[in-house]
Amino acid sequence: MTATIPEFPALKEARGKLVAKQDELGSIFAEAGPDLDLSKVKSIPGAADTKAVAEHIRSLNDECTDLAKDVDDLAAVHKAAESSAGRGTRGGGVEPGAGQTGIPGAETTKSLGEMFTESDAFKTKGRSADLDMELKTLLSRSAGWAPETTRGPRVVDFATPAPQILDLIPTTPTSQAAVKYMEETTYTNAAAERAEGGPYAEAALALTERTSVVQSIGVWLPVTDEQLEDEPRVRAYIDNRLPFMVRQRLGSQVLVGNGTDPNLRGILNVAGIQTQAKGTDPVPDAVYKAMTKVRVTGQALPNAFVAHPNDWQDVRLLRTADGIYIWGSPSEVGPERIWGLQVVQEAALTENTGLVGDFANYSELAVRRGVEVQVTNAHADFFVNGKQAIRASLRAALVIYRPAAFATVTGI
Repeated sequence: MTATIPEFPALKEARGKLVAKQDELGSIFAEAGPDLDLSKVKSIPGAADTKAVAEHIRSLNDECTDLAKDVDDLAAVHKAAESSAGRGTRGGGVEPGAGQTGIPGAETTKSLGEMFTESDAFKTKGRSADLDMELKTLLSRSAGWAPETTRGPRVVDFATPAPQILDLIPTTPTSQAAVKYMEETTYTNAAAERAEGGPYAEAALALTERTSVVQSIGVWLPVTDEQLEDEPRVRAYIDNRLPFMVRQRLGSQVLVGNGTDPNLRGILNVAGIQTQAKGTDPVPDAVYKAMTKVRVTGQALPNAFVAHPNDWQDVRLLRTADGIYIWGSPSEVGPERIWGLQVVQEAALTENTGLVGDFANYSELAVRRGVEVQVTNAHADFFVNGKQAIRASLRAALVIYRPAAFATVTGI
């Protein structure tokens, strides 16, 4: 049977404080009425407006929360003390004052609850009291049974950007080592009205052969036989990460490759693309001017704007003079578009430079061989040392059919 122990002063005091704060909060809501009109509340000293009333309500609610936690903690201590006292008197034949054997006059053995509630620490500190008794070796992780821990299957990838630009460029297969095509480099339209019997105006056309060489991009990784045999997830992990590395490098080459063999020539290094300096213009104005150049000079329809994430951040945070966010409130995702164009955030792009272009019609990624993953132990001394070489690679050419269909925006 559980013994009944009166509530100790700290618990009573905490309960009283909690009730008082609850009553105070209740009276404020009563003043506000069922429609919660805070302007009706007049009982809060120094509250000049509804904002101050609301802050006072939040403060009272926080106090009630803290006091309720205190009450719960103190009540748990009180309940533990009652349970311990009940265990100390259980067994039915021992009279008060009797010893552990039940013989009157023998030394009394106190229960854990009695020792706790009668200790000086409990009387002076309330719920934060320490047990006033001598403890033997504590059973803990360092001197007891160490817990078993199993590692989960998740692998947290290294923080590295995924290529986004590749999603904009159409991909086609090729069976050649280079992509050759003809570009119309002279176009003279002499069409005009003529009088009866008069001569026709002579037009002029000229074509130039262009070539984009297929280049190889690849990477390899040495792995021991034991690693592949003992952990079944290793092969899948490598099959995922090595192709990712190849595509990540391809994305960078598509944008900023210098064209020196064996590099691709990235869009920013293609001769003939246009440029629009930001100057004193806001970024949206400079982007629109670049779009106009693509339309007028390039005679193309721009379908995307590529920007470094730090540069797009500046656009996303643009505000009016009175502080209103132009690209949407912070509580909203906001449109990933500018002047109707899709915005692609590409970390491989040079910061402070944007790119507008008609990617759909005038760019192409000609793939000679897609990403392949191959394994061999015929490398150096790998066979005798139980190692394997895993390689991922692809072969592709980037073709920009009309350079003027693209324009950079500099100085963002």
